[in-house]
Amino acid sequence: MDADFLLVQKIHMGDEKAVETLISKYYPKILNYCHMRIQDYGYAEDMTQETFVRFFRTLPQYRLYGKVSNYLYAIAANACNDYYRKRREIPLDTLPEKADAQAENSDRCLDVHIALERMPEDIKQVAVLFFLQEQKQKDIARILGISLPLVKYRIRKAREAFLAYFQNEP
Repeated sequence: MDADFLLVQKIHMGDEKAVETLISKYYPKILNYCHMRIQDYGYAEDMTQETFVRFFRTLPQYRLYGKVSNYLYAIAANACNDYYRKRREIPLDTLPEKADAQAENSDRCLDVHIALERMPEDIKQVAVLFFLQEQKQKDIARILGISLPLVKYRIRKAREAFLAYFQNEP
């Protein structure tokens, strides 16, 4: 039996320790995903918290049809989309903050962030999930609610965008 399935069952029964375990297991991954999407660490934290609020609010209706992580990523993707819908603009002229000290020292990491910022939002979503979060293509399709061929197409477009950026890099 899946460990997440047991955690969700314990949460359904009111086990606070199970809630803490689930959050500590997935919070860093969801925060990293939101940060890659939003590029502002403060807002990324807000979207991560919103993800878990929505998850626990819908938990009574949730049935383990797939992985808990996929469900959390889907909620996070929707929260990030809502953030952009509310803002009506994507700040392309600002450089991203770094989530950890190692990333701050890496020029390559900064280049990846800049390359991501230049991608259309739909390509960027898939690129973050595939290249940075290391999600499987079929899981990305479920998370974003799109077809597997569309995921593959967007991964190819992201690869092309990365290649174009790094070939033209000074």
